[in-house]
Amino acid sequence: MSTEPKSLSETSTAGPDGGPLLVVISGPSCAGKDSVLARLRERGYPAHFTVTATTRPKREVRPEDHELLRFLSEEEFDELLKSNGLLEHAEVYGYHYGVPKAPLQEALDQGKNIIMRVDVQGAETIKRLVPAAVLIFLMLSSIDEIEARLRARGQDDEATLQKRLKAAVGELKELPKFDYVVVNKRDCLDETVDTIEAILLAERCRIGRARVSI
Repeated sequence: MSTEPKSLSETSTAGPDGGPLLVVISGPSCAGKDSVLARLRERGYPAHFTVTATTRPKREVRPEDHELLRFLSEEEFDELLKSNGLLEHAEVYGYHYGVPKAPLQEALDQGKNIIMRVDVQGAETIKRLVPAAVLIFLMLSSIDEIEARLRARGQDDEATLQKRLKAAVGELKELPKFDYVVVNKRDCLDETVDTIEAILLAERCRIGRARVSI
């Protein structure tokens, strides 16, 4: 039997006690959630990155985000919902979003960490359904910075922008329900991702961590 140590990528996909992690990254609009996930994938972080089912039209989503979205019609989404095929689901700004269960169970069976990006409402639901889930709240330094980023993005009319700002204020009040908070400073994406990777490593090493079950 070989006694050579395994590589980091091999050892980081199966915890010594609780098995793989289910990590939820959430936060208000423009906090940088998609950018964080993209950088983790660029770094080759060993995990299953959840694909979200949505009724949002493809044309309203940046091309680089398509890989983590599964576009469905309203009828297809309803069918998945009726068959209990979603871990959680929500309506956000008029469109339906949901996390399909089957790929998650497959990843867990393979000993892979799961990283998902959902809205704050969805994060709370997942924590209730999967108490072992690790919730990370990604935020900016202030509401003013959120507004500045929304305006710079230029995708919303004034009414929609104000609606998003109001939602962000409400989401910040949910912070105590999360396990960790990470401030995504301007032009410091790699620092933010370093912090998140450190959190995941700490969770992998935590004694007595409960096993994820969906």
